[in-house]
Amino acid sequence: MQEQVEIIAEIDAKKEALQAEKVWERLKRAEKVVVGKGKKVQVYVPEPAVKELLMQDVLGRSGTLRAPTLQVGNSYYVGYNTAMYEELMR
Repeated sequence: MQEQVEIIAEIDAKKEALQAEKVWERLKRAEKVVVGKGKKVQVYVPEPAVKELLMQDVLGRSGTLRAPTLQVGNSYYVGYNTAMYEELMR
């Protein structure tokens, strides 16, 4: 089943890099954060107890939010993993 998805906002990470504290300010209010890295997928419920691990997974070497990052409803999908996006599109 293929659904229409409306893109409400697009941010070019090269022009507007989000540093760690701004990233946490957005993610801490999310229902969940799904991070894809290679063949692994990690799901977080953002709360202070997992902040350090979550931030290690979502920030790149430059200390900014990794790409691609999608906000779908009140959830964020960070990084790339084929299975993660296939599940998202169901």
